[in-house]
Amino acid sequence: MKILGIETSCDETAAAVVEDGRRILSNAVSSQQQIHARFGGVVPEIAGRAHVEAVLPVMHDALREAGVTLDEVDAVAVTTTPGLIGALLVGVTAAKALSWARQMPLLAVDHLHAHIYCAWLAEETPELPAVSFVVSGGHTSLFLTESPLVHTLLGGTVDDAAGEAFDKVSNILHLGYPGGPAIERAAREGNSRAVDFPRSWLDPERADFSFSGLKTAVLYHCLGQNASKEALEAVRYDAGFVADVAASFQEAVVDVLVTKACQALDRHGAQSLIVGGGVAANALLRERLEAEAGERGFRLHLAPRSLCTDNAAMTAGIGYHLLREGKQVPLTAEATP
Repeated sequence: MKILGIETSCDETAAAVVEDGRRILSNAVSSQQQIHARFGGVVPEIAGRAHVEAVLPVMHDALREAGVTLDEVDAVAVTTTPGLIGALLVGVTAAKALSWARQMPLLAVDHLHAHIYCAWLAEETPELPAVSFVVSGGHTSLFLTESPLVHTLLGGTVDDAAGEAFDKVSNILHLGYPGGPAIERAAREGNSRAVDFPRSWLDPERADFSFSGLKTAVLYHCLGQNASKEALEAVRYDAGFVADVAASFQEAVVDVLVTKACQALDRHGAQSLIVGGGVAANALLRERLEAEAGERGFRLHLAPRSLCTDNAAMTAGIGYHLLREGKQVPLTAEATP
């Protein structure tokens, strides 16, 4: 069974064909990173317009790479939530048009559940129930996962998500966009203990996250409490200072992420941890989680790095399970941010 997946929730226009929920036949992605880099983050209106231009060519690329025609596709799966509404609407409209024109089932996919599903696209099948952790630019969320389609939210970010904090701190340090890879590169040359930045929301009874205070602590450390936009634009840092701040900030974020994930495992008695999302590509986070898995004895399922950022293979993969369970949606299905 072959599913065509379409993903346009933020700034990646993606399409993929996945067979039987596991075998990736194609995974085409058109990135908007260069478009948004000069703004230091994603501009929703610009993202939506770029999706309009890219969605059809990317779908053609996915079909060509997979070596299949639309006649060989059994259903179309599309991300409908959460995301930027203008961006989501482009993918949803394309998927609806295809479903109507070809009389094929339409499948609505939750973007966060799709990130969790990346674990099923790796070599090993996750043991269930598991605690699942989606760590990305817009979301830092913990779930209890009972099947590829059944996820109970345990907690999430109350302000800045981890990836958003990386982007904002990267802007403070003049390291560019996207912030995650930029911070990680700078941190390699720094001392992670140079600055004792705060760790927030470590109460074991809560599964929520907050990184706004940490971001503000970095700003105050760099520019003082009366920091202004003009001061941020004018400041010039020593390279060693940037490296130390980047390393200390990254250490603080990873401390919180790893601690909260392990607390959730303990609280729910799960023996398996699934981790996906863009921040899951961070080397320090992966190393720390692997060390905790070895020490505590839980099974760790990290999304392959190639599938950490937004992609449509995860959308098509989870779509297979939706189709098998008869969970197709009508053409009146809507996108929700």
